[in-house]
Order: sequence, then C-alpha cells, then structure tokens
Amino acid sequence: MGEVRCSALEGAADGWGTASNRADAARDRIDKQLVASLAATQEGEAADAAVARLRGLSHNFQFVYTECGLVRTTLNSLAAELRAPQRRLREALEDARGLKFTVHEDGSVSYPAAGENTLTKEKLPGGTAAGSAAPPLLAPPQALRSPNPHAARAQEIADAIARAVAEAREIDARYARALRKLTAPDGLRVTDAMWADVSGDATAVRGLADEYLRDAIPADRSPAERRAWWDGLTRERREEYLAVFPAEIGNLNGIPAEVRDAANRDNLRLLIGRWEGLEGAEGRGGDDERVRTRLAGLRAIDEQLRAGGNPPMYLLGIGDEGNGRAIVSYGNPDTARNVSAYVPGLGTALDEDFVKNDMKRARDTAIGAQEYDRSSASIVWLGYDAPQLSAADISGNADVMFADQAQVGAVAYNEFMSGISATNENDDPHVTAVGHSYGSLTVGQAAQRPGGVPGADDIILLGSPGTGAKSADELGVGREHVYVGAAENDPVTAMPARIEARGMATGAASGAVVGGALGGPVGAAAGAVGGGAAAYFAQDAQADDREIWYGTDPAHEAFGAQRFRVEDGPRPVRDGGGFAAHSNYFDPIEDEESADNIALIVAGRGNEMSTQERR
Repeated sequence: MGEVRCSALEGAADGWGTASNRADAARDRIDKQLVASLAATQEGEAADAAVARLRGLSHNFQFVYTECGLVRTTLNSLAAELRAPQRRLREALEDARGLKFTVHEDGSVSYPAAGENTLTKEKLPGGTAAGSAAPPLLAPPQALRSPNPHAARAQEIADAIARAVAEAREIDARYARALRKLTAPDGLRVTDAMWADVSGDATAVRGLADEYLRDAIPADRSPAERRAWWDGLTRERREEYLAVFPAEIGNLNGIPAEVRDAANRDNLRLLIGRWEGLEGAEGRGGDDERVRTRLAGLRAIDEQLRAGGNPPMYLLGIGDEGNGRAIVSYGNPDTARNVSAYVPGLGTALDEDFVKNDMKRARDTAIGAQEYDRSSASIVWLGYDAPQLSAADISGNADVMFADQAQVGAVAYNEFMSGISATNENDDPHVTAVGHSYGSLTVGQAAQRPGGVPGADDIILLGSPGTGAKSADELGVGREHVYVGAAENDPVTAMPARIEARGMATGAASGAVVGGALGGPVGAAAGAVGGGAAAYFAQDAQADDREIWYGTDPAHEAFGAQRFRVEDGPRPVRDGGGFAAHSNYFDPIEDEESADNIALIVAGRGNEMSTQERR
C-alpha cells in the first residue's frame, strides 16, 4: 500500500472530469444554440421532431455529465481517504528503519538481539512480532512480555502496519463497490430507469464524499460568507460540488444565481429520476396520487426551463421536502437593479398549478417591470410549506388557519433575501418583497422580525388576510413604502375577524342541527347558512371593523399603507366569480391596472401608480 500513488488516482479523476465537462458543454450547446435556433426559425412536424431528438440527445449528454462527474469525485475521494492510512504506514516503516528492524511482506517485524541475560550475561535473542489490526488492549502482564527491550516497540510497529493495511483494504472495498455501480448499459438511449439509477448513484457517492467535500460546505455561515467561500474555490473543486452536491449548492443562499441555476437544473433531473423510480415501485399504499402530482410538477418545471424564452429563467431552488420547494427567477437577480420576490399563499405546492399560476405571476411581473426598467428580475419563492387547507377544513374549525407556517416561512424567506443582497452586483439594488394571500402574512411576519426583510425597499401585499401587524409602520420600510392591492370582491381581504368566524362556525353548526331535525338535509343546509349569518352579525357588533383574520386590514385607513387601484373583480356568489377576484392581481389581461401598478412599484416607480381610497 505504501507504493499506491494517490496522484495517479487524481490524474484519472481529472480525465473523468474532462469527459464530464465536455458532455456538459455539448448539452449546453444543444439547449442554448441548436434547440433555441430551431424553435425560433422553423415550424412544422419536421422541426418538432428535430427538436424532440435534440432534447433527447441533451438528456443523454446530461447523463454522461452526471455519471462522469460522480466517477471523478469517487476517485478523488478515494485518493483523499487512502492518504491517511498510507501516511501512518510510512511512519511505521520509517520507525522500523530507524531502529534497524526488518519488516516482512506479511507486515510482521523482526528485531535484533539486545539486552542481557542476568544469569548467562549473554544478549537476549531477537524475534518477530506479528501485527494485529484489533484495537489495542491492556498491555500483557510483565511475566508474559519478552525481556528483549526491542520486543514491545516492534509489536507497536507491527500493529500500526496491520491497522493501516486493514483500513486501506476497507476503503478500497467500499470504493470498489461504488465504482462498480457507476456503469451503464450499452446503447445511445438513456431511459427513465437509468435516471432512477443515477439518483441512487449520486446518493451513494455523496455518502463517500462527506469528509472530502460535504463537510466543507459552509451551511451554518452567513450568505456573504458562503459567497466568499465559493469565490475562493478552484474551478475543479467547483465542478465537483456541482456534479455531486447539486442540491446543497443549488439551494445555498449566497451562491451566485447562475451557479444555483446550473446546480438546480441537474438536481431537478435527479429528483425526476427518483420520483420516476417511486412511480414504478410497488408497496406504496395510497401514495400514488402524491407521487403523480409531485412528478407532474417537477416535469412541468423542467419543460419550462428547456423551452427557454424571455425573460430568461433561473432555477434558484428546487427540492421535494414537505409540499415541495421551488424558487424561480425571471431575469438574473444578481445583475438586475430591481429585484422582487413573491411569496404565494394558501394551497400552494410543487405541482402543475404552481407552474401554471404562480410562475406565470412572476413572469408577468418581470415583463411588466422591464417595460419601465430593463434591469428588473422577478422571483416566485416557494421556500416554505404553505397551508394545504380545503373549504371543509376552514368551515369545520375557525382556528385552523394558523400563523405557524408563516412564521417558519418568514425565517427562510429572510435567509433567501439576505442571499439576494449578498450576490447582487449593484451598489444599492431596489428590492421589493411581495406577498399574495397567505403569502402576505409570511412577508408581514418576515418584515416584523429583527432587521426586517434584508435589503427590502418596498413591500407589496395582495389579497391579504392580514400581516399580524396593527400598522404599516411595523413592517420596517416606512408606511409610504408599503403598498396594498385589495379587490372589493376578493373574499380573502374581507375575511372576518376571528371572533366573527368563531361565531359563524358555532352558529352554522347549531343551525344545521335544528334545520336537520325539521327538514332533513335541505333543512340542515338552510339552517347552517341562517345560523352562521345570525351568529356572524351578532359577533360583528362586538368586532372592530378594522380587524380581519390576521390583525388590521392592510387596505384599511388605520393600517396606513398606500392602496393602489385594482379592479373590483366578479362577485363570488352573485356573479359566480368564486375566488377569481383573489387571483387576478398579477394578470395583465384580467386586471391590467393592478398588474401595471405592481410593475411600477417593482421597477422603483411606485410614485407613479394609480391610487385607490382606503377602506
């Protein structure tokens, strides 16, 4: 083992790294040049077929990039681990050489005659010590020790040799198992099953590379310190982190946006592979719908990323914990002078609706803001578990809409916003925190934490059930920089205060019991409505008209924010509008004035917005 050349392993790793980088460059050229050019200049079945084949080739190159990168890190990690037992072996051999002991092929150590027999006055004979890799035990009794003064030292050296060799063999066997897994069947087509295997391969290599790579990731440091750490890495080390730890690097606040985007695109493919493996697995019980929903959301994001377009997309975060995590920016938030980060609300999860609705809202905002200042980027931030409540949940328990998730989300949101400040290249970027629905509570809670939302100049609250604050002055940016959009027919902005809601729930339950006794199911329904209404008006007499579910209504005069003009929207019941008025704030088609006002504020021109009288 002393002759093992770790530098040769690292040289082989460099070769695999070169192959990985070439595959990545080929994939990049296909995605950014060939596919984009075809999509922009050609139409028809032939063009569609060509694009499909190119995207398949891109997937294949991504597979090669990932697998070769894993081999590189496995070899580098092997070299790093072997150095420790190799160093101990060399130290033991040096000790033996200095004492003129002989080390044999089997690791045993012979020592010469030394000392003196007290009776014969002759030198005590030498001997050979056989090493043991077992942990050292208590020294043997004096009577069992060789009287030769070299014997104990020779035994120590032999044991050190045995332990070093045994450790090296264990390392070698462990890495050999990992390398044997990093294989692929012959052929040109990378299947979903192969991607599922890649996900498992990546997990195995990460386990090997903990000491070599993961332990150095500054997860517990500030975003500014993480940025400095990344900037200080060599190009080769950055490539290894991106290949083996894309999830950790892609979701680490303080890492530049372009790096996070590259890491998260690769992690997205690994996540899709893992969930595709779950989709085909047996014994999941009733989890099929959850797997299908999550997989559909991941695939929809992947499709959007591959489609490209303007503003360009940056995937700043992706994960499958909880209800899913996804952070998408339209425009580069590191180079933009104006950056907004929108937090979605109730019922949001990583699914197709998130892509269709929430990502579109961020894109609409970016497009609108760029009409006023080209240097604008808009982010949708799903970095927390928004409550997943149904109408039945709310009606059954008036206190079910709790603020816990908003408070947890507020901490994560501020951490993310601190990262935006650490990586933005402008001296004083204009930053806007945007919260919609329950997301406005999350933003409000973030703004009320010590120091407020990092870097925020303005706050926009849309369709808000309240922020937990009594006044806009509590949100840390000054009341003149807190903007509110509240449609008159948005039922969320008219949510009753908790005392009213509890009265409605109790009255509805009582009315249903009485009505059911008199008229069956129809009577129960009518009784519930009547009882709820009666209780509401009874409690309403006791409630402050400034109060809604989470404190003072942000659109109320008492709150003191600036209210901008939005359409009233369709009435929930009479016009059959449901929650449409709650969903239209960002939409330049359904509510052009609201979308334009949001764009003005995000672009730093809030003084030009159209205003609306407070409630």
